[in-house]
Amino acid sequence: MYAKLKTFITVSAVLSNCRAHKPGVGIDFDHAAQSIFDDQHSNQPLDKTWLEKYGAQIDHPFSGPLSFSHLPYFKCLENENESFDIAILGMPFDTAVTYRPGARFGPYAIRSGSRRQRDLRSYTLAWSNNPYVMGQKIIDCGDIPVSPFDNALAVDQMEVAYSTLLNRSPAREEGVQPITSLLAKDGLEHPRIVSLGGDHTIVLPILRSLYKVYGPISVIHFDAHLDTWAIYPGQTTEQSRVTHGTFFYLAQQEGLIANNSIHGGIRCKLGGIEDLSNDESVGFQVISTDDIDDFGIPKIISMIRQRIGDSPVYLSLDIDVIDPGLAPATGTPEAGGWTTRELKRIIRGLAGLNFVGADIVEVAPAYDNAEITGIAAADFVHDFLSMFMSKEPPKKQAHHGRL
Repeated sequence: MYAKLKTFITVSAVLSNCRAHKPGVGIDFDHAAQSIFDDQHSNQPLDKTWLEKYGAQIDHPFSGPLSFSHLPYFKCLENENESFDIAILGMPFDTAVTYRPGARFGPYAIRSGSRRQRDLRSYTLAWSNNPYVMGQKIIDCGDIPVSPFDNALAVDQMEVAYSTLLNRSPAREEGVQPITSLLAKDGLEHPRIVSLGGDHTIVLPILRSLYKVYGPISVIHFDAHLDTWAIYPGQTTEQSRVTHGTFFYLAQQEGLIANNSIHGGIRCKLGGIEDLSNDESVGFQVISTDDIDDFGIPKIISMIRQRIGDSPVYLSLDIDVIDPGLAPATGTPEAGGWTTRELKRIIRGLAGLNFVGADIVEVAPAYDNAEITGIAAADFVHDFLSMFMSKEPPKKQAHHGRL
C-alpha cells in the first residue's frame, strides 16, 4: 500500500512539499509519501462525524434512490399502515399495445425525469404554489408487480392494487379542508393517486376502482387517439378485447364513465365518420389538435370546464398528445400534436374541478432522446399535484423582473 501511495502521490502534496523546502533543495518524494500515509492512518480520533460537519445526507439531482421527485418511497401495498393523501403509483404494464411496446419502462423513465424536482424547490411562477408544502402528504408508493404473461391477471392486479390504496385512510393535516368526501358515495375522505403507466389500458382497472367509491366518472382525456373503439382486428377472445384502444368503450359498457367526458388533442386516422358517432355514444366530445389554432387556449379550457361541470373527474394524459418532435418516446406517435407549453397552460386552466385522480401513460423510453419525453412527463405530474391543490386556475401575478 505504501508503494502505491508513493507512486500516486498527489500534485497538491508535492507542491506542499516544495514549499517546505528552501530554494534549490531537492524534493524528497519518499518523505512526502510517508507523511501523507502517516496522517491518513494516525490513531487520532475523528474530529467530527459527517452529520456534525456537513449535516443531512441530501441527495443530488443525479444521486440517491429513484423515487419521484426524491419523495419518501414506500411499498404501500405491503405496508398497510402507511397513510398518505396523494400517492405516486407505477403501473408497468404494456402487453395490450397495438404498435410499439416498451411502456412498461415508463414509470422508471418518469421518475428519472423528475430527478431535478424536489419538495424544497417546487414553487413555480406559473402556479404560484409549491404542492409539497400545502398540507397534504405525498409519497411514492412504488410499482404494482403486474404479470407480464397474463393480461387478465394483470388487469385484476391493477384493480386490486388501486382499490387497496384508494381505500387507505388519508393522512391529512389538522385544519385542511376535505376534498373527496364531498364526492364519495360513502361520505369519507379518500386519497388520490397519480398513476405512471404503462400503456393506456391501465385506465380500465382504475375506472373500475374509482366507480366503487364515486359512481360514474367524467374523464378528461388528452390523447392523439380516441381509445373508444369497440374492437380491433384479430380480437377473438373476451380478454383480447381489452387493449389500449378499446378500454373507454369497455368502461362505458360497464357503466363506469359519465356521458359528459371529453377528449383533447385528437388527430389520429379513423376508419370513417362512424368512429366519431361511436365515440359520441360512449359519452365523449372531441377537441381536435387543430382546434387550438382555431379557438385558442382560453376557449379550449372553457370548453372542457363547461363539459365537465361539477362531476367527479379523472384526468388521463397520453404522452402522444404532444407532438413527437417534443416527446418521441411513445408507442403510437402521430405528427402534428400540441406543444408541451400549450398543454401545461390548459392543465393550469382546469384547476378547481373535482379531480379524483390522474395518470400519465404511454411513455416508452426506448424511443427517447436525451430523456426529453421522461422530463416532460415528470413535469406534467408536477402540474397534476399543483392542480390537485388549487381551488381555481392561477391568476397572473406581478413578480420582480416580470411584466
